[in-house]
Amino acid sequence: MFGCLPVICQHLPVTAVNTTMRLAALRQQMQAWNLTAYIIPDTDAHMSEYIGKHDERRAWISGFTGTAGNSHYPLSLLLLVDLNRSMEDLIGTQFDVFISPLLSREHRCAALAPLDLQKLLCSAAGTAVVTMGKAAVWTDSRYWTQAERQMDCNWELHKEVSISSIVTWILAEVPAGGRVGFDPFLFSVDSWENYYLQFQDSNRHLVSVTTNLVDLAWGSERPPVPSQPIYALPEEFTGSTWQEKVSTIRSYMQNHTRAPTGLLLSALDETAWLFNLRSSDIPYNPFFYSYTLLTDSSIRLFVNKSRFSPETLQYLNTNCTSPMCVQLEDYSQIRDSVKAYALGNVTILIGLSYTTYGLYEVIPKEKVVTNTYSPVMVMKAVKNSKEQALLKASHVRDAVVVIQYLVWLEKNVPKGTVDEFSGAEHIDELRRNENFSSGPSFETISASGLNAALAHYSPTKELHRKLSSDEMYLVDSGGQYWDGTTDITRTVHWGTPTAFQKEAYTRVLMGNIDLSRLIFPAATSGRMVDAVARKALWEVGLNYGHGTGHGIGNFLCVHEWPVGFQSNNIAMAKGMFTSIEPGYYQDGEFGIRLEDVVLVVEAKTKYPGTYLTFEVVSFVPYDRKLIDVSLLSPEQLQYLNRYYQTIRETVGPELQRRQLLEEFAWLEQHTKPLSAMAPHSTSVTSVWVVSALAILSWSS
Repeated sequence: MFGCLPVICQHLPVTAVNTTMRLAALRQQMQAWNLTAYIIPDTDAHMSEYIGKHDERRAWISGFTGTAGNSHYPLSLLLLVDLNRSMEDLIGTQFDVFISPLLSREHRCAALAPLDLQKLLCSAAGTAVVTMGKAAVWTDSRYWTQAERQMDCNWELHKEVSISSIVTWILAEVPAGGRVGFDPFLFSVDSWENYYLQFQDSNRHLVSVTTNLVDLAWGSERPPVPSQPIYALPEEFTGSTWQEKVSTIRSYMQNHTRAPTGLLLSALDETAWLFNLRSSDIPYNPFFYSYTLLTDSSIRLFVNKSRFSPETLQYLNTNCTSPMCVQLEDYSQIRDSVKAYALGNVTILIGLSYTTYGLYEVIPKEKVVTNTYSPVMVMKAVKNSKEQALLKASHVRDAVVVIQYLVWLEKNVPKGTVDEFSGAEHIDELRRNENFSSGPSFETISASGLNAALAHYSPTKELHRKLSSDEMYLVDSGGQYWDGTTDITRTVHWGTPTAFQKEAYTRVLMGNIDLSRLIFPAATSGRMVDAVARKALWEVGLNYGHGTGHGIGNFLCVHEWPVGFQSNNIAMAKGMFTSIEPGYYQDGEFGIRLEDVVLVVEAKTKYPGTYLTFEVVSFVPYDRKLIDVSLLSPEQLQYLNRYYQTIRETVGPELQRRQLLEEFAWLEQHTKPLSAMAPHSTSVTSVWVVSALAILSWSS
């Protein structure tokens, strides 16, 4: 069930961190609180995809720095037990819960669905538990070697990652009557309920301790909370004023069946979007630590108010108390303020997906109104016309970056001067030089050959491969710009690919094209059309084990819930942006992924009706050398050539304006129309898949 670290401490690798004093300090705090065990998740108080340095509690106490907070696991009876869901419930989500370990950290939980499964398992992986005599960490196979190198002999390494396995260990180590402490601000409501259910009737007690004991043990060595300025986006980069957004949300609350008097916002991107404010507290995300309590008569923003300039304070109307004035309150007062507000004749609406138990537990159950997502999450998912134009503009500039990078690779890879790490650094630097840039939107995935099919592969300065003309290369990268967030993946080969590599690549491309050109009824859920991206692979017995796409924000999250193709995503609507990213991964050899960002738009149909389709806003051509044109249908080929024409017309003028003549010539060469090479026949499988999808769509 688990592998223990070496008992002989003198034989530990030099990379192991001595945690003896750290554990002693934590156990002293546990003793003061009369706790027998303490659970330490690898997350923050906002259930963020990325966490700041001062929230890396599990890493500090254990020495293990692996970011195992985001993981995918195969469908198993264990998941059914943890979720209390039947197999019948999961039939429609089998491709969501059977997740391959082939994507990087930031792609893992974005692809994992449904979201309750995401929160359950992602909070279990990377969790530490400390008792008065033992300490243990749970992580998946991607991090076993790293954990063994970083953790000293105070720690056990457990290789089964689930809340069930954690509770089983605690029950074995904690005697009857024992008290198991946890920080309620680091537990989602779903995670707490799962722990609570499994501890029931065990004669062990879950104890909510709002003072984080690791923070007390960490003391003055703990990195400070970020203090960079919080700034308002210039008006030209926003789709609506914050006043307009507040009015819209209040109208939603008034028309809600239970007419809640207050709305509590916990996710960092919710508050950032609502007020058009940004900062840099979280890696790769322009957010700041905050909560918002919006009521029918007040706007309360919980934040470090010293971070605002006089101009931003004026922008927020903080010098008045009317319903359209923002009242600033200290970030640390959120729990007490919510508790006090809940004493009145009120009801409070929360989104369960991002609200922690630390806030949920102070609201009387009869006064809480729960949705899976808050109305802010749903509203910001649908971009208005100005936001759409802004996002499109950011993707044009980002296409220039990727084209510059591909040209640079073509010139330098044959010289043997480029490796995965230097390549990632180069494309990141190209993005930083762009107008309105705020850095990468996630850690660049730069993977050559077999590394593209490895679990959570990310090159480092010390560990990387040289790029070679004899291997496929996958680069998945994105940028944060004031006008939008980008995410694009291209896979290339500079030499002679094998026939299988070409077929696999082409079938991945076919899936991308098929889904991108699909016309479907309005309000169709993404999960209903997920199979369209897979059918070209299914026809020959291939597949990929991750989600097909995720939402994307306007200078917000690169993986923006609740849009996408998973079972817990909301229905597709005009104005949403999502990625489409099918792939194929040959273990030990290569990996392929082709990712574009698309906008949901109205489709033009022969007969009247409300139908939708996708408009691609990523503008980088695919690798011609890897496309087997004979596999493409006439419709797919026509679509591809039309897409290439759009790239030439959209990006070409920008390259010329910048006098990037070499890149312009490359673009012209790589977007030449492709010609059909052989007749294409429609397989019985294709007909079956599309027919089945149509039936499912109408019955959903």
